[in-house]
Amino acid sequence: MCGIIGFTGSQNAAPILLDGLSRMEYRGYDSAGIAVLNRGAIEVEKAQGRLTNLLEKTDNGKRPQGFAGIGHTRWATHGAPNDINSHPHVSGDGRFAIVHNGIIENYAAIKEELTAKGHVFVSETDTEVAAHLIEECYTGDFKAAVMKAVSRLEGAYAFGIICSDFPGTVFAVRQAAPLIVGLGFGENYFASDVTALVSYTKNVIYLDDGEFAEVRTDGVTIYDSIGRPVEKPVSKIAWSIEAAEKGGYEHFMLKEIVEQPAAVKEAIAPRIKGGEIVLDDFDLTEEKLRNINKIVITACGSAYHAGCCGRYAIEKLTRIPVEVKLASEFRYEDPIVDEHTLMIIVSQSGETADTKAALEEGKRLGAEILAIVNVVGSSIARLADHVLYEWAGPEIAVATTKGFTTQLVLLYLFALYAAKKLDRVDDFEYARLLGEICSLPKRIQNAIDLNMVSIPRLAEKYHDRGSMFFIGRNTDYAVALEGSLKMKEISYIHAEAYAAGELKHGTIALIEEGTPVVAVCCNEDLLEKTASNILEVKARGAEVLALSFRENRDIIAHADDVMFVPKTETFFSEAVAVIPLQLLAYYVAKANGCDIDKPRNLAKSVTVE
Repeated sequence: MCGIIGFTGSQNAAPILLDGLSRMEYRGYDSAGIAVLNRGAIEVEKAQGRLTNLLEKTDNGKRPQGFAGIGHTRWATHGAPNDINSHPHVSGDGRFAIVHNGIIENYAAIKEELTAKGHVFVSETDTEVAAHLIEECYTGDFKAAVMKAVSRLEGAYAFGIICSDFPGTVFAVRQAAPLIVGLGFGENYFASDVTALVSYTKNVIYLDDGEFAEVRTDGVTIYDSIGRPVEKPVSKIAWSIEAAEKGGYEHFMLKEIVEQPAAVKEAIAPRIKGGEIVLDDFDLTEEKLRNINKIVITACGSAYHAGCCGRYAIEKLTRIPVEVKLASEFRYEDPIVDEHTLMIIVSQSGETADTKAALEEGKRLGAEILAIVNVVGSSIARLADHVLYEWAGPEIAVATTKGFTTQLVLLYLFALYAAKKLDRVDDFEYARLLGEICSLPKRIQNAIDLNMVSIPRLAEKYHDRGSMFFIGRNTDYAVALEGSLKMKEISYIHAEAYAAGELKHGTIALIEEGTPVVAVCCNEDLLEKTASNILEVKARGAEVLALSFRENRDIIAHADDVMFVPKTETFFSEAVAVIPLQLLAYYVAKANGCDIDKPRNLAKSVTVE
């Protein structure tokens, strides 16, 4: 969602703030702004729209001048996206400026109270209320005012705050929203994302909920919720700034599609030792596994689809029933979860608010928690009992690609690992399936090579359609869900996925002359059934774009167009089948002139409900 950054040091703050904001553009935003301490006063510049508008207003960071400041990219929650509602927000006396990621749930009551005391508000935001509340609590002690104000707030927030009376100090506060402190030499930072800091430092501290950071030029002090200093470990950012650059590709999304063979290999190879799956970062014992009678996978968006795909392999190999739940619904449905349940929490960022809430509900009910995340030190990683890191490197495009496939292969590894521990596979089958998993990077590369030339031509044929349907059965339906999401989120074409066998139960009424239907046909056990569904939609005028392997002559004969993938073990076919669907969405969006890396209304890390 929103991105925040803060800096204090001996350099001009504005260029550093703007550079950090540019590296967080992928999170999604509709306005941006900075506030800089300049000779005992706070100067604010902000602009609706893309960061280029703010760069123009600040003459590419040449102004305002000053050595400490805060910056923000806003994803609107309270009030329309415009210059007035943009952050930073300033207190009525001009002494404080604040940036905020999250939602203050009780802001209306506090606003009413402050209005009665004479405070005048200029925006519609909840954040401006926090600025005025700090002013109301201030008696000359910056830290005390921040702590007193924050103690009254309910909701989720990460704040960055400056005060004109303390020109070398920036305060950062975290509650249920990501916040990282960066350590430099003679300068220090904070941000909501490591991508904003990696150009300047590799040494970071991950704040926990309820903690404050006093960031000064000469050092950083972390406090707990009642103001006591706490010692925090310093972590190292493992990747370089080059990993977060486009590397010659037109878009981050295309770069990240092409990076998938390497990312999947990085997720698999270190976990295979001597022909065995070794999960060093996962210590769920055989005894605990045998105590599990149900697995619940919970996630949002593409991570949810990874769970839908991974469910088939886990259930078939372990013979443990698996439910896949939308995290945004999980805690509202009185879930049947107890100490015999393993919850698998999937989140690329490790900060997804709904997913984190589902995790906390699962822990409250006694479940064992396994997290699959990409971001080391993220909230979900720290809350879980066990963690499997994706090791995919930074993913910048809002629409996930390598995040999805690395989540998927970790679910495959878990499925086979657990099946072996539970004696559900013999040694021969275990070795065969492990070989199939290890072959996935090569098969994904083959899928890229097979489609990189042909899919741009297909995109020219299908890009101007108003609606598109994706069909499949079993594992093919699971991957069709992700294919349809990719299409709609970056091309803005209405796209829906349906279990192919359900077409005749109502949805076939939507098929008319020229309707594009993407038919996923990679599950060998169900090809004849899917072929029948293809004939049903063709009889009603649909144009069928099939996804299958070259040996599948029946499907090729029935389809109008075909995307090819190498033949893959059905257990693990989704990780290969998704590649052409990602490429199709990318090239259709490109043909439609869409902003591919930053699709409208979307955010990379959804840190509010």
